Amino acid sequence: MDNIIILDCGSQFTQLIARRIREMKVHSEILPWDTSIDEIKKRTPRGVIISGGPQSVHDEGSPTVSLDLFDLGVPVLGVCYGMQLLAKIFGGQVESGASREYGRTAIVVKNPEATLFMGISESFEVWMSHGDHIASLPEGFQLVAVTDKGVPAAFENRKRKIWGLQFHPEVAHTQNGTAILSKFLFDVCSCSGDWDLGNWIDTMVARIHKKTKGCQVICGLSGGVDSTVAAVLTAKAIGDRLECIFVNNGLLRHLEAERVLERYKALDLNVHYVDASHQFLQALRGVTDPERKRKIIGETFIRVFEAEASKIKDAEWLLQGTLYPDVIESGHKGKGASVIKSHHNVGGLPEDMKLKVLEPLRDLFKDEVRAIGRLLSVPPEIVDRQPFPGPGLAVRCLGEVTKERLDTLREADEIFREEFSKSDIYSSVWQAFCVLLPVRTVGVMGDSRTYSEVVALRAVESADGMTADWVRVPYDVLDRTARRICNTVKGINRVVLDVTSKPPSTIEWE
Repeated sequence: MDNIIILDCGSQFTQLIARRIREMKVHSEILPWDTSIDEIKKRTPRGVIISGGPQSVHDEGSPTVSLDLFDLGVPVLGVCYGMQLLAKIFGGQVESGASREYGRTAIVVKNPEATLFMGISESFEVWMSHGDHIASLPEGFQLVAVTDKGVPAAFENRKRKIWGLQFHPEVAHTQNGTAILSKFLFDVCSCSGDWDLGNWIDTMVARIHKKTKGCQVICGLSGGVDSTVAAVLTAKAIGDRLECIFVNNGLLRHLEAERVLERYKALDLNVHYVDASHQFLQALRGVTDPERKRKIIGETFIRVFEAEASKIKDAEWLLQGTLYPDVIESGHKGKGASVIKSHHNVGGLPEDMKLKVLEPLRDLFKDEVRAIGRLLSVPPEIVDRQPFPGPGLAVRCLGEVTKERLDTLREADEIFREEFSKSDIYSSVWQAFCVLLPVRTVGVMGDSRTYSEVVALRAVESADGMTADWVRVPYDVLDRTARRICNTVKGINRVVLDVTSKPPSTIEWE
C-alpha cells in the first residue's frame, strides 16, 4: 500500500490535505513536523508533503525539517508555509509584510510545462492564506506561477524532486486543486491508488482488539452517526466486551431519546438507558459562558459514565466518536495549532477521569465515517442523520440554559426541520437547526405588546464540516416556519436567518 506522509506545521487545513489524498484512494498519514527521519523511513512513504502553518519561518522555534528528509529520494511538496520553508532551507529569501494575501487570489502560470500544472489553464483562482512571501527563489528552482501581485505562487526543482505551492490546493475554493494534487500523487510519486476504507476497517478492528486487551469497554451512544459507527466498529473487534450507555442529558431535541432507543433496536448492541437530565441542568444553572458550558457538560457526562462503569466489572475504556474536525478546532491537532473552541469529545474531559479514552474515528472526517457506517451495515436513518453537537442544545441555547428555554427551543427547532424537510433541497443540507438568542424584542400579538426572545434559523451545506456555506432556504419554507413559530411557540416573537459561512463563523453559534 502506497503511503504519503504529511508533516504538520500547524495549519487548520492539514487534515484536509489528508482527506483529499484519501479521496483519490491513496493512504495518507499525518505526523508532527519534528518527527525523526527514522520514523518517517519506517512508514516507507511514496512522497512527503510539508503543510501550511500559522507562524513565520523567521519566528524563533518555528517548524522546520531535517535536511536528511531530502536524502530519502522521495518527492517533497511544500504547501503555503511549507513552500516558504523550502525556500529558506535552500537559500531563497522570504520576506514579511507588504504582500499579505488571504482568500481567493488569481494566479498566472508562467511555465505551462511544469509538472504539476501541465494541461491546466494558464490563469485561475486559488485560496491563499499567508503573510510572508518569497522574495527570491533558491538556486536551481524554477518559477512556475505568480499571483496578480507578482508574488511567487509555485516553484519546482525536478532534479531534487521538490515542489512548492503558496496556495492551498486542498481547499474547495482553489480551482484545479484536486488536479494539482493528483499530478503530485500519480505523476510525481507514482502512487497506484489502491487504498480503501475497507482496508481501514480491518486495520482498526485489529488495533482496537489489541489495545483493549480483554478489558470491558463502555460507549456513550448519542443516536448520531459518530458514536454509532464507533460502537459497531468496536463491537466487531471485541464483541460482548462492549457495553453501550445512552445518556439523556436533558439537552436533546424533541422526542430525541425515544427515537434514539427505537433506532438501536435494529442493532445488535447492548444499550443501557440513563436519564440524567436533572443532573446536567443543575450543573448548568446560571452558566452563560460557552466554554464553561462545554467543560461542565463534558465533566458531568464523564461522571455519569463513571457511576455506570462502576457497575460493570473490568471496565477500563470509554469509547467516544471523536472526529478530526473536533480535534482541529480544539487545538489538539499538532504543535502550533490554535484553539477555536473546545469540543465535548475533546476538551471537556476531567484530568482525574478514571476511564481511558478510546477514539478510533479521531483521524476521520464525517463523510468517511458515513462511508464506513455503510460498509458496516449501519441503518441509513443513522448514517445519513444530520450532525448534532455533543453538548446538544446547550450550544444552541445562548445565555443561561434552563428547562423552560430548552423547551422553547425544542418546539421551534422541530417546526423548522419539519417545514424544511418538505423541500427538495433538504436532503443535501449538512445541518439545519434553530438557535435561541438571549435577546428580547418588542412585538405585537392580538393587539397586545409582547417582549419576547428571538430565534435564529441556521442551515448550511458542507462536505466535511471544515468549511460551510449558508443554504438559500426557499422563501416559502422561511415564511411558513416564521409564522408557525411566532403563532405557536410561547416566548418567541421574532425569527431571523443566519447568512454567514464558515469561515468567518463556525457552524454552531457556541
